[in-house]
Order: sequence, then C-alpha cells, then structure tokens
Amino acid sequence: PYCAKLLGILWTSETLLYQLLFALVFTTRYLDLFTSFISLYNTSMKLIYIACSYATVYLIYMKFKATYDGNHDTFRVEFLVVPVGGLSFLVNHDFSPLEILWTFSIYLESVAILPQLFMISKTGEAETITTHYLFFLGLYRALYLVNWIWRYYFEGFFDLIAVVAGVVQTILYCDFFYLYVTKVLKGKKLSLPA
Repeated sequence: PYCAKLLGILWTSETLLYQLLFALVFTTRYLDLFTSFISLYNTSMKLIYIACSYATVYLIYMKFKATYDGNHDTFRVEFLVVPVGGLSFLVNHDFSPLEILWTFSIYLESVAILPQLFMISKTGEAETITTHYLFFLGLYRALYLVNWIWRYYFEGFFDLIAVVAGVVQTILYCDFFYLYVTKVLKGKKLSLPA
C-alpha cells in the first residue's frame, strides 16, 4: 500500500507523454539487440531499460490511471518527434537505418524532458518526490558530460552528436536545477513565481 501511494503521488505530477518519449528513446536506441551481441550484461541491461520504460507507461496509464492528471499533460509531442526525426536523417554518423534510429534516440532524449517541464510550468508547482526524481535524472545526464571529457582525455574518444545532445539536455535542466537548489533543498515545495 505504501509503494502504491508513493507511485500515485509521483504520477499525479508525472507526465505520461514524457514516459512515452523515454520508451521510444530506449526502443530506437537498442534495436541493435537484433543485429549484434556484445555481452550478456549489455543485452540484459538494454532489455531491462526497455521493459521498465513500457512497464512505467503501463502503470501510469492503466494501473494508477486514477492518480494521473491528463488535463495538464497536454504537450504536443509531435513538435519534438518530427523535428528530431528530420534532424536524425540530416545529421548522423552513417546513413543506415540503425544509425539513424540511434541518432534519433540521442536527439530525442535531449528534449524528452520538455513535456515534464511544460507540465510543471502549466500547473505552477510539482510534488517534492517529482522534483527529486527530475533533479537526479538531470544530474545523471550532467555526469555524462564528465564521462565524455574523461573519455576524450584518456581514450581519445569524441562523439559530437552525443556531446551536443547532452549539452542541450543539461541546458534545459539549468532553470530547474536553480529552482531545485533555491526552493526544494530549503524545504519548500517547488512552485513557480507568478
């Protein structure tokens, strides 16, 4: 019962569109499961990411539908998916189906947070658990930047597409990070100024 209540609180201010976009990100990124095998660990983690993404969508939309507020979840995702799809055809490493889909997933992940941020700006506030979740999601992505710097200096590896997408995503989080530090860490509920 406690977990169900906790999930219900999270999904009251969570956007289904955001979770659907992440399910699409992981699905398009990990289609190489059908063409190449790296290791059991790699395959298992890819399957777990995909399964958890769709399980989350199922839980929001079916199991905890009563706690989901669809009235505020109105972001037009086609304004993200269509431009990202076009960009992935134009700017990629190799013009092959799997590479275009991988590139699509990288670009889409960088802007997939926008429906959630739009919902917060529309409602003017967010539950504390949601703000913690978003903060750590953004921190995870910001740590990717550290990883890329490390890999560049110690391995000579540099992927311009991934780095630019990561920088864009981190920039999108910056305003949220500021509100998180100035409000949530001081014990206040995240609410936007009127």
